[in-house]
Amino acid sequence: MSSEQGAPGGLPLDGELAAVAARMSGLLLSRESVDSVLELIVSLAGATITAAAGAGVTLIDADGGFATTSASSPLVREADTLQYELGEGPCMAALAECSPQRIDDVTAERRWTRWCAAVAGSGLRSVLTAPMTTEDGCHGAIKVYATAPGAFGPTDERTLATFAGRAAVLVANTRAYERASRFSEQFKQTLRERDLIALAKGFLMGRDGVDEETAFDRLLSLARAGGRGTAEAAADLLAPASSDR
Repeated sequence: MSSEQGAPGGLPLDGELAAVAARMSGLLLSRESVDSVLELIVSLAGATITAAAGAGVTLIDADGGFATTSASSPLVREADTLQYELGEGPCMAALAECSPQRIDDVTAERRWTRWCAAVAGSGLRSVLTAPMTTEDGCHGAIKVYATAPGAFGPTDERTLATFAGRAAVLVANTRAYERASRFSEQFKQTLRERDLIALAKGFLMGRDGVDEETAFDRLLSLARAGGRGTAEAAADLLAPASSDR
């Protein structure tokens, strides 16, 4: 029996989704990591789709590979792993076709026959999955599994699709923030290295009475001789001077 609950007229669970969105916005504002975001997504998906026995998120990595990055139970992780190994299943189809996929009973499903046969003995019977997409593309998919046949209906499908859309924005934003943070750290490191090199050149100019170009050439020679980067050679050159202060 499907979990067709919600607002009058068969609308998705507007109240619950509003609460989910509020919690997700709060988590984004607190600048949590992608892992923390996914843990919350899985937890809220299981609570929102009441018939679910387990929920999980599959993300597409930078190389186009798939990975279950968060799962609420071993059943979810094992079922997902079989999809990746066999190269077929509802989650893989949701990612490839960028559309929700639903299985009412794996024992009667004629699509993805190898995967359905493989999971039938685990107790899994129903599946619902929706892609997590933004205008930048598909970031992954969220899925819920159930041990009863016919556990999910059209309202659950619309609800999960709406939830996946909001989750996709959150994941995309969090990834963008983390990328910006990494770039910021790289920029800071670049500035630190530039300053070290400038200090080392000044040290050589003062110590050896040479011009800036000659000082830089000597610093490069030190770096090559030690098999190091220019900034590392500069730091080593300045270390004795720093310890004398």
